[in-house]
Amino acid sequence: MTPFAAAVQMTSGAEKPRNLEVAVRWVRAARVAGAQLVGLPENFSWVGPEAERQSAAEDLFGPTLTAMAALAKECSVYLLAGSVLERGAPEGKLFNTSVLFGPDGARLAVYRKIHLFDVALGDGQTYRESAQVHAGEQLALADTPLGKLALSICYDLRFPELYRQLSAQGATVLTVPSAFTLMTGKDHWDVLLRARAIENQCHVIAPAQWGTHAAGRMTYGHAMIVDPWGTVLSQASDGEGFALAPIDSALTEQVRTKLPALTHRRL
Repeated sequence: MTPFAAAVQMTSGAEKPRNLEVAVRWVRAARVAGAQLVGLPENFSWVGPEAERQSAAEDLFGPTLTAMAALAKECSVYLLAGSVLERGAPEGKLFNTSVLFGPDGARLAVYRKIHLFDVALGDGQTYRESAQVHAGEQLALADTPLGKLALSICYDLRFPELYRQLSAQGATVLTVPSAFTLMTGKDHWDVLLRARAIENQCHVIAPAQWGTHAAGRMTYGHAMIVDPWGTVLSQASDGEGFALAPIDSALTEQVRTKLPALTHRRL
């Protein structure tokens, strides 16, 4: 039977208990709908004022990820905890960290965001993620029944060389939990996700933040799942919810056989 995945869409705020309650509700709902893997968005547990960023951080064994491990076990589901702020980075900074749990609650992969979002978009907002976040350095992949999953986070999506390395290491499914801004998302989100799927002949699972957050920050949403041909299989509408779609490894193999572009690479 072909396994299904769900990409959750949330509007996280500064109140952790409320965010975790919402995350739990959608993970359970997605599992009932048939998902064997559920992905939460970037910063699912907290999106608040910059001044509170340090106090919102935890370590890998803190209450948020402990709760996610328990939830994965409760639901017997592969659970991607999109990203949390992790303490312990150099220079007193934090990591932006994504964690994949297995259906027994075991931690299967930990990825710390490599590309940090330092931009001025002209939308009245300036983003300097590197002011408080330290860049990671290691790729992260894990074997699952859906295929070999590769972890990435949001702004990473703009750097195709990262995904080239991941596909060269055997990735067949790319996860991209995100909080894309409204300004960039409306023009780039769909295009970039489909491009990464087509280039690497992988399924792409992209949970997303949507709506208005602290300090007027607005995110685009449109959580989606894309197949290796670049077809959007499912996309969330406005509001909280999830996109649900099959992750068909036979389709991946078919695409890679008929159009063997990955074997023609000259890196």
